Amino acid sequence: MDILKTAQDWAKAEMFSTTFFIIAGVLFVAASIGFWQLGKTDLARAYIIPVAVAGALLLTIGFGLFFTNKSRVTQFEKAYNQDASAFVQSELTRAESTLKEYKNIVFTAIPLIIAACALVIMFVNAPGWRASMITTMAMLIVILLIDGTAHARIDYYNKQLMSAEKQE
Repeated sequence: MDILKTAQDWAKAEMFSTTFFIIAGVLFVAASIGFWQLGKTDLARAYIIPVAVAGALLLTIGFGLFFTNKSRVTQFEKAYNQDASAFVQSELTRAESTLKEYKNIVFTAIPLIIAACALVIMFVNAPGWRASMITTMAMLIVILLIDGTAHARIDYYNKQLMSAEKQE
């Protein structure tokens, strides 16, 4: 098994995946512009800022992760060529840490935040609050969808790293 190729393939798959954050961010910004131009009700007008902020956050996440993973592709080769064993060990540590973060943040905190937002919607009728909570839920659902697949990829990558470590 060529662990360098596996690592680079993982980083390239992450780059592809992060483009969906960018696409979602663009769609949120476009929706905000639509609410600004076409919104006639108080609720429609209340969506302008929350949807724009969510779009900006998704764009920031997308571009940040895209360029981080793009630089990893070349960094992986340098690190692997310097010391393959140290490369595998550092990637194994990073992958395991990332998996723990997914468990705590993506699959625990985000669903709890979505539930809290749903409760606020049930009890608060102000347009600004409703728009903010619905937008937050939509943004977090986008993050769950994209990070769900990213979790599966890094879990597979982690298993490949453990296999490579055993072969050394």
